[in-house]
Amino acid sequence: MATMSHSTSLNLDASSQDPGHEARKGFLNLSGYLFVDLPVNDLVAIRSELLATCRQLGVRGTILLSPEGVNVMLCGLEAEARSAAASIRTVPSFASIWLKESWSESITFSRMLVKIKHEIIPVGDSSIRPAHRTGRYLEPESLRTWYDEGRDFTIIDTRNDYEVEIGSFENAVDLELSNFRTIASKLEELAERDPSLLDRPVVTFCTGGVRCEKVTPIMMKIGFRDVYQLEGGIINYFERVGGAHYSGECFVFDKRVAIDATLRETETTQCYVCQHVVTADEQLTPAYVPGVSCPYCPGAAADD
Repeated sequence: MATMSHSTSLNLDASSQDPGHEARKGFLNLSGYLFVDLPVNDLVAIRSELLATCRQLGVRGTILLSPEGVNVMLCGLEAEARSAAASIRTVPSFASIWLKESWSESITFSRMLVKIKHEIIPVGDSSIRPAHRTGRYLEPESLRTWYDEGRDFTIIDTRNDYEVEIGSFENAVDLELSNFRTIASKLEELAERDPSLLDRPVVTFCTGGVRCEKVTPIMMKIGFRDVYQLEGGIINYFERVGGAHYSGECFVFDKRVAIDATLRETETTQCYVCQHVVTADEQLTPAYVPGVSCPYCPGAAADD
């Protein structure tokens, strides 16, 4: 299934149907992606256009462009952020991009970047082309129903180990990823340990869905035969279902560090020294000194 056709069925402007929208204040965060074939020769021109527009509007964040599509993370005042989104959709190939929304009290990025990459999500396998083949989408409401009904399925967390530490779905398989490029070998090891998984319904999930677009075709290549991916990832699940069957927080790749099931920023932070995620409780330990050390810094345990 191509992501491009999938995106056209989704709500591109949820705020117009949100009765509490007018009462919201602060900064609008937009995140989304679209896998679609782009001519390499067009990337520089698209980059220049989007960078100039976003900087003029005063929004910040990162847009990744590649021959396989686009990945967007933006933050700004609401009117400016929506104008930036509209500008992105004026690029014909990006007209159907779905941008998920959340709100923050402050701007969540330091600067505005538009980068050209070989891959949006690097896996080093040119045969994996999500614009042409990926797993079936499972809506958040359906995943909750599967849990509620006790359905027999396996759910796999495709995020990095530091993300999994602060929250995940019930009974999710942790692949113990320290580098996403090892995802194929981790999945091969999983299939070797339990060959029955190849015929079971398997649901993958990540923060916003983009990593699963690469994971599911990798799984099908390995031999998994009943593969799903959570539509829109954890963020979409929180927005549409809440925190049912999810424990903890969700790591996000901006200054907020983590959000809860209401899409609000939590007190979790990140160590400036070792970059490890530090929860609110861990910030109360003697090993945590803002800007100096945390419980995960080398030697911290011995000094505690």
